[in-house]
Amino acid sequence: MSKKKKILYHSNHSKILSGFGKNAKNILRYLCSTGKYEVVELANGLSWDHPKLEILPWKAYGGLPKDPKAIEKINKDPNAARSAGYGVYTVENAIKKEKPDIYLGVEDIWGLAQFCKSAWWNKINCMVWTTLDSLPLLPDSISCASKIKNYYVWSSFAEEALKKEGHEHVKTLHGSVDHKDFYKLSFEERTALRRHFNINKNDFIIGFVFRNQLRKSVPNLLEGYRLFLEKNPESNAKLILHSNWLEGWDIPRLIKEKNINPNNILCTYYCKNCKHYEIKPFTGNKKDCRFCGSKESQNLINIQSGPSEKQLNEIYNLMDVYCHPFTSGGQEIPLQEAKLTELITLTTDYSCGKDSCAPGSGGYALDWTEYREPGTQFIKASTDPKSIASQLKKVYKMDELKRSSLGKKARDFVIENYSINKIGSQLEEIFDNMPKTEWDFDFSPKLQNPEYEPPEIEKNEAWLIDIYKGILKTNLDESDDGHKHWMAAFEKGATRDSVISYFRSVATQGNKELQSSGDILFEDLLDGKACDRALFVLQGPEEDILLASSLFKSFKESHKDLDIYFGCDPKYHYILEANPYVHKALPFTSELENEFLMIGAGMEEKNRYFSYYCNLGILTQKHINYRGIDNLVFDLNHE
Repeated sequence: MSKKKKILYHSNHSKILSGFGKNAKNILRYLCSTGKYEVVELANGLSWDHPKLEILPWKAYGGLPKDPKAIEKINKDPNAARSAGYGVYTVENAIKKEKPDIYLGVEDIWGLAQFCKSAWWNKINCMVWTTLDSLPLLPDSISCASKIKNYYVWSSFAEEALKKEGHEHVKTLHGSVDHKDFYKLSFEERTALRRHFNINKNDFIIGFVFRNQLRKSVPNLLEGYRLFLEKNPESNAKLILHSNWLEGWDIPRLIKEKNINPNNILCTYYCKNCKHYEIKPFTGNKKDCRFCGSKESQNLINIQSGPSEKQLNEIYNLMDVYCHPFTSGGQEIPLQEAKLTELITLTTDYSCGKDSCAPGSGGYALDWTEYREPGTQFIKASTDPKSIASQLKKVYKMDELKRSSLGKKARDFVIENYSINKIGSQLEEIFDNMPKTEWDFDFSPKLQNPEYEPPEIEKNEAWLIDIYKGILKTNLDESDDGHKHWMAAFEKGATRDSVISYFRSVATQGNKELQSSGDILFEDLLDGKACDRALFVLQGPEEDILLASSLFKSFKESHKDLDIYFGCDPKYHYILEANPYVHKALPFTSELENEFLMIGAGMEEKNRYFSYYCNLGILTQKHINYRGIDNLVFDLNHE
């Protein structure tokens, strides 16, 4: 039986109540249920060995490091903290440890794009499944597109935008929604729910389920609600804002500003002790629970603590219509959850919202006005409150038969395009067409080649790609920022000689730092075969290095087939670089003084480092210094 493919799924932790988190839970469960794959979760938001990960039905690691030095850096540097939130400090460790066949990154593109330059990228099957929500597209989403062989986005809006940039391989794969968790309750059940929360069965209930972020257009919705109620007072409309009112928008202040009756705007409280929720007007946080009697245990919901999917389904079933205005979004999973409960949805006709108000979706579009986000210049949507009021009226006045028909159409739309089985089967097909990884997972740093001579290449674009690969051992294409930088330099008058000289200096300096760091395998410092190499060792000082270098002409005349390597303190390497008889200077380490190790005494030829050895610093009776396996005679011919 062939070994199962191993998948490293990298995203928000599957227990977090976010869009990425819910999708992770759905997909990880589905993949495990197939029995075809070995699944490992890399959970952003938790530490590497967090206890919560031990109770999962699959292997998991946290995306945050446990190394004290890394933690110290994260605590001091906001940029490092942001990177840590995307698993930057742990993803390579997870790949080294698990050796997956497939890496699936499901995160914001700015968190994933940096991995495209990693040593492991495309050595294994790499897939990005991300959300893009605004025009113009984030530069990272375009610059890394050619390096992402398997590039999937959550909305057709993002696919179309990337294809306009010339990236035809990008495809839409929606985030998954569990249609079994969300469904329409019976009339009797819905009536009982309203009675339980003191909501009149005839009240027209509008709902919005969201994280309280500035991109969720709460002021626009409140204004649209006010306009609707003003013209339709008989509706006795109420608005459920299922969110954390203590972050993002100051909702109580907005309600007061718009002179809206605060008793008409409802929120969700959740008791951490008895796990009951309550829908009621906002009266602050830390309230006493009327269900279990606990003091100050009832709080507003947040992504760490809130209703179960079953309870959230009940909350949707309190609503008559679902309204989701926003500036932009990657998918907005509550839209699909609401549709599954057979609610007509109203959403902004921009970004991913276009999918949820398209013909056949069971939803209506909300008009919007363009504005630009300061700093990024992204196009954002300001949803028209008058459009909100108009569409609310359309649903309110709609006869029950039509409302029911559209609701059923909305549910069918989600099952066909967003259900776990639909998305999971598409992922299966993608994974099954990927080959098993044959990479040896060798992460050791590689020396660059400052001596590389490029062939004759006419176009600067191709020439740059060649020297990046030949000198710096870096694979890139014309979309890379470094390539763009040097093409701009050519336009300003830079010559090929000046560019390649710079590349060689970078490679030389990089090699020195790498050799000094001890992070590179010793054999990677050596060229050719052991029978072609001679090693001289002398740590220093400078004057002794100068004296020793005078011997090498004579040695080369006697041993023409041997390349001379000289091990000394790196600060003296500049002396040896000017000597035409020295093939390479090596950074001094204590291991270089072990002659038996260097010549591989008793070992096969292929496992030896050198065939000749001389430690110029220990020519005493106290130390053995055989000067090579064959004890070659060092005859000095140079005066």
